[in-house]
Amino acid sequence: MKFNPEKLSIRDQRMKSFINPDEIWHIINNTKPDKRRVKEVIAKSLDKNRLTLEETAVLINADDPEVIEEIKAGARELKEKVYGNRIVLFAPLYIGNYCSNNCKYCGFRSSNTEAVRRTLSDDEIVKEVSALEDNGQKRLILVYGEHAKYSAGYIAHTVKLVYGVKKGRGEIRRVNINAAPLDIEGFRTVGEAGIGTYQIFQETYHPEAYKWYHLAGKKSDYDWRLTGLDRAQEAGVDDVGIGALFGLYDWRFEVLGLVRHTNHLEACYNVGPHTISFPRLKDAATINMNKDFEVKDNEFKRLVAILRLAVPYTGMILTARESHDVRREVIKFGVSQIDGGTKIELGSYSDIKNEEQNLNREQFMINDARSLAEVIDELLDDNFMPSFCTACYRLGRTGEHFMEFSVPGFIKRYCSPNAALTLAEYLVDYADEQLAEKGWRAIERGLTVLDADVAAKTRGRIERIKKGERDLYF
Repeated sequence: MKFNPEKLSIRDQRMKSFINPDEIWHIINNTKPDKRRVKEVIAKSLDKNRLTLEETAVLINADDPEVIEEIKAGARELKEKVYGNRIVLFAPLYIGNYCSNNCKYCGFRSSNTEAVRRTLSDDEIVKEVSALEDNGQKRLILVYGEHAKYSAGYIAHTVKLVYGVKKGRGEIRRVNINAAPLDIEGFRTVGEAGIGTYQIFQETYHPEAYKWYHLAGKKSDYDWRLTGLDRAQEAGVDDVGIGALFGLYDWRFEVLGLVRHTNHLEACYNVGPHTISFPRLKDAATINMNKDFEVKDNEFKRLVAILRLAVPYTGMILTARESHDVRREVIKFGVSQIDGGTKIELGSYSDIKNEEQNLNREQFMINDARSLAEVIDELLDDNFMPSFCTACYRLGRTGEHFMEFSVPGFIKRYCSPNAALTLAEYLVDYADEQLAEKGWRAIERGLTVLDADVAAKTRGRIERIKKGERDLYF
């Protein structure tokens, strides 16, 4: 039983609204940082302790350029302590864009009559997954509009379909989900299909702003969405992801909203979110959003570093919404997952004739359209270790078990060798000669910093991979 009553100070807060906007604004407006206090907060984070709302506000309100650089440096150091230099790679696969919601910022919204609506057939899903496997992808996130077509049973069906596609040496080893909140039974159905993380983004944590953006459909119910991951936990789906769409409301409030959500999950279920996402509002079909809450590049870089320090053990996802240049810089502040070779138009991975983005067929514009190989190449240049690892999910290191491994820092013992093994697979199966040469050098450098016994076992498994074995992990 995940629920731990000793974690609660007054009463059971499961599946109840936990965001108090007055409380959050009071903390923001009444927290006065100084350099000494900022250093204390950074030091606490570097000891691998999650920050409180007040401590996070100290970092948010620190606007001296020199102090901001200290925050970024702390985020870089913390990322290295917890995750090493590995970056996990994935790709999104859009399954269908029918949607009954009417969200002002989204190209899928029901009032957008120019949108070309479709749901991939089973055959089309197989073709898409085959194309993704041909590029070396091992981890996908399936994306669905919120519509009666995309029931829990249908989502489970598509997950099983994806796992069943094997092309050559290709296979998808982990399927994450980005879909509407479900009831408890629905989450059980999807969980039994063997998913990885179930993501639900609150978009904005401010209730009044949320109401203004979400005009119709089930998504207009703020509390139903906010408590969606509580129902997931109750159903046994203990690996969940949260996120906010930055640009809908004040970024400072959203950062504290994400931290408050993390606190809630830890208090009620003894485990926080596995991932936090922080997409920025981008162009979408027929929208004309105001710029009141636009997040500038310098603010975006700050908030990513602050989130890394606030939640040391949570994976952070940076998507292709951001430009190549922004991604290359921000990834250093503690990001642990990025997508590569991303296409978001339905059916576009297998349709090599259609290379141009079309807003009438997409949810938003992407700004980093590089291939997976190009992304890997640059990661290697920047001394990161590309990883397709999915070991934790197959070995039960999720939820509370993941926290047991990650909180003391033990996860690095698994992440680094598993990253090397999955990169070795990619180099043998998909890389050209130049990329392979660069990748093998990176693997060798990575092995030299491992414990001698772990390094020796990793080398042995790499030799087995070169001889044709696959899916070896610690």
